Amino acid sequence: MKKPKIMYVCRECGSTSLRWIGKCPECGSWDSYDEEVVEESPAAAPKRSSGEHAEKFSELSMPEYIRVKTGMEELDRVLGGGLVDRSVVLLSGEPGIGKSTLLLQICGVLSQIKRVLYVSGEESKGQLKMRADRLGIPDSELYLLTETDVDSILSECSSVKPDILIIDSVQTLTSDKFTSAAGSVTQVREGAARLIDYAKNQGCAVFMVGHVNKEGGISGPKILEHMVDAVLYFEGERTNSYRIIRAIKNRFGSTNEIGVFEMGDRGLVEIPNPSEVVMAERPRNTSGSCAGCVIQGSRPIISEIQALVARTVYPTGKRTADGFDQNRMGLLIAVLEKRLGLKFYENDVYLNVAGGIRLDEPSADLSVAMALISGIRDLVIADELIAFGEIGLAGEVRGVSHIDYRVKEAIRLGFTKILLPKKNLEKLPMAPDGVELVGIENIYQVLIYMKKKETE
Repeated sequence: MKKPKIMYVCRECGSTSLRWIGKCPECGSWDSYDEEVVEESPAAAPKRSSGEHAEKFSELSMPEYIRVKTGMEELDRVLGGGLVDRSVVLLSGEPGIGKSTLLLQICGVLSQIKRVLYVSGEESKGQLKMRADRLGIPDSELYLLTETDVDSILSECSSVKPDILIIDSVQTLTSDKFTSAAGSVTQVREGAARLIDYAKNQGCAVFMVGHVNKEGGISGPKILEHMVDAVLYFEGERTNSYRIIRAIKNRFGSTNEIGVFEMGDRGLVEIPNPSEVVMAERPRNTSGSCAGCVIQGSRPIISEIQALVARTVYPTGKRTADGFDQNRMGLLIAVLEKRLGLKFYENDVYLNVAGGIRLDEPSADLSVAMALISGIRDLVIADELIAFGEIGLAGEVRGVSHIDYRVKEAIRLGFTKILLPKKNLEKLPMAPDGVELVGIENIYQVLIYMKKKETE
């Protein structure tokens, strides 16, 4: 019997090698080569032409992409307005975060207007039926299939002819063409390619669930993310009821939108106004807390920044940030030490963004700096105060975008004192009665304003 051929495949870029090597010469990744068993295939016949010919760009017509509402406005927001016909969406997240629950819930809506085929390679039909009954999902045009073989799945698709196909998960798919195990680079790439080809040719939209590796990235070859039309990440802590979906790739919409959900006994519940939910639990008259506002796509979100500054028992103070870039926090601490003379080096600093929301834009600098100043000086920031602005290395406060959206959202939630860059203040209309807009040029003015309010 002929000995099978062994190849080593990089899970990041797909490059191959006859022997294992520590660092991939193509993409530079370390320890990314997986062993694959491949069989020699007979010489294939020359491939026939598909019949496609080059066309003049000016003669092409605009395609009419049809969007279907999933029944969850938060998910539709992230997708760009709904699920696009013939599109392939990859949904990834930690185990137990709620990926299968989310897909079953949207099946309950989509199956009322479309034919949906749910393929599971991890759960039995009985388990899926129990979950669907618990979530209260109707099954008018919902079909279940427990299968991992790609050829069998596509054969069943030819019989059912679904409008929407859900694969849970892509790492369980296998093909008889390869002898490697399920989840290997070759099997994942082959299974995904076959499903994408089916979606484009048969007019079927496909949802694929993807597992994550220990580093937090999508398990399998990196090329998988390039093959699909949209990549969604389902984020959140299993000990926390809130979940966030964000797009890191979307060919049919923005990648700045997020969707917020809460996990309950009856599945995932949409949070259309996350600002109110986050601010409802904010402690009152406590130092180290300041409200800020970030823009996620077209949505302004009010968040609470908490800072705890305590004297350290170590030679060097500890720095920890949750929901905010730790390097950015270190930069702001350095600016406050240099420009205001605050001795953060003698203290441990812990920064947290309440509600599981991540602040990834510079407009959060001012509210983070105020929370840090409040924490180290034990100054209480008024509950009705909110701040947003970017801080430079010289301590200057720079302007931010979408200032009108931020101010309107802050006023809607009851904030009456708004600290913002002076450059932005000049472009805003007159503030409503009872609302104070304060223009800030540098962090010196921030400290003076906080001291003044403390003495009043």
